[in-house]
Amino acid sequence: MNRRNFIQLCGGVILATELPDNVWAEVKRPVRSLKPLNIKEITIPVGCSKPFSALHISDTHISRVDNRDVERKIKLASKRSKLFPWGEHYFNEAIRYAKEHGMNLFHTGDLIDFVSEANLDFTATHYKTEDWFVAAGNHEYSQFVGEAKEDELYKAESYPKVQEAYPNDLTFCSRIINGVNFVAIDDVYYNITERQHELMELEVRKGLPIIMLCHVPLYTPKHCQYGLEQTKGKAAYMTGAPLEITSKYEHNPNLSPEEQWRNRTVQQKADKPTLDFIAWLKEQKLLKGILCGHCHYFFQEQFSPTAIQYTVGATYQGDAYAVHFI
Repeated sequence: MNRRNFIQLCGGVILATELPDNVWAEVKRPVRSLKPLNIKEITIPVGCSKPFSALHISDTHISRVDNRDVERKIKLASKRSKLFPWGEHYFNEAIRYAKEHGMNLFHTGDLIDFVSEANLDFTATHYKTEDWFVAAGNHEYSQFVGEAKEDELYKAESYPKVQEAYPNDLTFCSRIINGVNFVAIDDVYYNITERQHELMELEVRKGLPIIMLCHVPLYTPKHCQYGLEQTKGKAAYMTGAPLEITSKYEHNPNLSPEEQWRNRTVQQKADKPTLDFIAWLKEQKLLKGILCGHCHYFFQEQFSPTAIQYTVGATYQGDAYAVHFI
């Protein structure tokens, strides 16, 4: 029995807090009055068959553990929870808001901060009961946050277990809503594969307007400059940034060959399939918008002649987009 079926069998009401011998990291939350959700309204003309709206959120960073997790992960949860103390609160507020306004729910990655049994139970419980369409984030596959080089081999260690908890395929998935083709694509390690490019070409052939969901923003010049300003030139955290830009990212030449992956110039260097994909995507007139996250702040910029890229702020801060498709 997989995780999703187990949750369904139990009526979808079991949360990690209700599991026996649950271990919760003690989090000293700042004493303050919580602000309401910070929702920015945007309208995307796509020519849909019937106007509808969706709440777009990203970067919630749930940090749950319980007695099924090793002590090292429990300590990790204690540390990481202090960075995102209000993630669950605002996640629940976002669900409530979407229900009250009859909206679809889109999440563009990093719902969880690391892989744990309790985090995946939390994910399966919520994603099975709501009308979600999601993209993966890099933290979806992170086991101890920054412990090792995160690449496709690293992802494969947790992918089957993670995929069980999520409502749609995390590598590439398409869903048509009111005549609009929503396509979620995995770019969590700053690259797009040739296979993903092939699949996107097949989606274009359907002839429907496309809204793409991904975790990491695709390169646009103004956003790249803004990102570099936020990090004092260390990195822009974008997929497909030109090599002349990524070559100037933070780089420590003194790291051993085994540790070179820690350099931003290595982590975020775009390969040829990625650069080819972005150049091709800019030419696709059916692309009407891109929804993404990862940066933990709002940003909007024209990606192509027909599409604006909308980067949403972090859920743990209470940020969201109310997206109206017309």
